[in-house]
Amino acid sequence: MFKNVRGFKTSIALVFVLLFTSIMLPAGQHASAAPSFAKGADISWVPGMEAQGYKWKDKNGVQRDIIDILKNDYQINSVRIRVFVNPSNDYGNGYMNKDRAAALALRAKNAGMSVMLTLHYSDSWADPGQQTKPAAWKNYTFQQLMDAVWNHTREVMTAMQSKGVTPDWVQIGNETSNGMLWEDGKASTNMKNYAWLVNTGHNAVKSISTNTKTIVHLAGGDDNALYVWNIGGLIDNGANFDMIAMSLYPSASGWNTAVTNAVNNAKDMINRYGKEIIVSEIGMDNTQPAAGKSFVAAMKTQFRNLPSSKGKGVFYWEPEATPGYNGGYSKGAWQSNGLPTVMLEGFID
Repeated sequence: MFKNVRGFKTSIALVFVLLFTSIMLPAGQHASAAPSFAKGADISWVPGMEAQGYKWKDKNGVQRDIIDILKNDYQINSVRIRVFVNPSNDYGNGYMNKDRAAALALRAKNAGMSVMLTLHYSDSWADPGQQTKPAAWKNYTFQQLMDAVWNHTREVMTAMQSKGVTPDWVQIGNETSNGMLWEDGKASTNMKNYAWLVNTGHNAVKSISTNTKTIVHLAGGDDNALYVWNIGGLIDNGANFDMIAMSLYPSASGWNTAVTNAVNNAKDMINRYGKEIIVSEIGMDNTQPAAGKSFVAAMKTQFRNLPSSKGKGVFYWEPEATPGYNGGYSKGAWQSNGLPTVMLEGFID
């Protein structure tokens, strides 16, 4: 079960932890049942925006807590929160360390929401174009790198549990379309290393909470060839993980085709690998809110109806952002005047 993950010594330690987790952890420290279908939002910018003085209004112009608006006006039942390893204190390009993430997770839990934790394994953004090691890990051997992934994953999980929150889902990396922690874990040059890093993160999560689902998340949800190569390569190299996640950011004119291709890709992943599917990120230009509303509604409906109930949710990325926030993000669902667009109404049943 733990072959080729972190060496014999670590494997024995992991077996011990898994065997005794339920005894050692206080009551309530396992993930509660996730919703049958998550209607979610990545809200990782919220603490930084609040520190900068941002406020949000509902569609009636009443200023309210953003989490309250998301839940009660748009039926959002889950949040997604990212964590960097050693981020800067810049509100946009860093900020979300494990402690701030845990505090935000507690706010969400107190609102009755489920939590997805996204581990970037970087000091800043990890995505298809950059998977930069944390500065403190730069010169590690591969064994030391796996140890660091193990320790960091458990530290973040423990920080959340100290607030009484156990995530329902944890992403092992973010948009790892070509692997993670480059160059060691770059999929196009060493798929095996990538698989071992995924295994390490997966096993670290399970050592804390066996009920938490682990996720491998790729960009380009409408790109079937990418998913067959990446997910198939992981599985061929012995990687263990529970779910496959997608990102999808279509244009206002091309969203119908993008949704169709993403749904077909999801069905293929289910047929090939039997994995559950979740959409971790969607978004559309904030100048096209009507098209965005239709796109959100289509994603919600079609992924909810995937075969064998394997579709587990859709998350909008940073809907609380106003136009141009953090140097130009243009896919939020709030206007500069603090009022929402109709974008998130696509989540309402």
